[in-house]
Amino acid sequence: MNRDEIAELAAGYALGTLETEERGQFEALLASGDTEARAALREFEAALVGLAAERSAPPPPAVKAALMARIDAGERSRATVIQMPPPRSTSRRRSVWTVVAAGAIAAGIAAIAVGLAVSTVYDRRIERLAREEAQLKQELARQESLVTILRDPATQMIALSGLPAAPEARGRMLWHATAGGLLVAQGLPPAPEGKAYELWAIAGKGAPVPAGVFTVDAKGVGSLRVSPLRAGEPPDTFAVTLEPAAGVPAPTGSMYLVGKL
Repeated sequence: MNRDEIAELAAGYALGTLETEERGQFEALLASGDTEARAALREFEAALVGLAAERSAPPPPAVKAALMARIDAGERSRATVIQMPPPRSTSRRRSVWTVVAAGAIAAGIAAIAVGLAVSTVYDRRIERLAREEAQLKQELARQESLVTILRDPATQMIALSGLPAAPEARGRMLWHATAGGLLVAQGLPPAPEGKAYELWAIAGKGAPVPAGVFTVDAKGVGSLRVSPLRAGEPPDTFAVTLEPAAGVPAPTGSMYLVGKL
């Protein structure tokens, strides 16, 4: 069994799409300690894990501590005003009530300040929760789309081979005409600063259509979730070139991977 066949079995095994016979065949390779099978499975699983959306980090404990400190300060200010000693004589009543009034005003200002601080923090939390909710909905839609691709019998697997720029590189594209696809690549050299790999979809003899940019880790493994392409002739070829990090509308760099249906 050659490396391409092992990589294809590893992809199917990681995604849970192998038939019973193929699954048993691949598990036998793993049990025998086959290094290529284990390496291919690790790389494909790592790429799938990398597709998970990042979650927003929780606010630091210092935020809560600062808020509670402000509230405590406000409570102490109010307690100071309430516990002031009673006037000692009627002759000093006016000055005492002046102090009390000033203290009450100060306490009111402190209470308003604390209220504004609490309101500001609350508003920020509401905004953060709204952003997290939007991110979760987006991630859910993305995951549901990926599940559709994996389960649909119409999904095709295209093998991409390395070209002279990276002869040891390999890639797999799971492609669905209406749901889009998933590219997993391995063996690519890390992109230079300011550069990234760009995927192209080509239909027949038509011009390449940009399908997204991606980078790879230190081991040369990278992945890309590909959105459905605009209406037109379905692509039959996929290729990867090295381009500026922001992507370009037409290929300009060296081609690293190519595969055809």
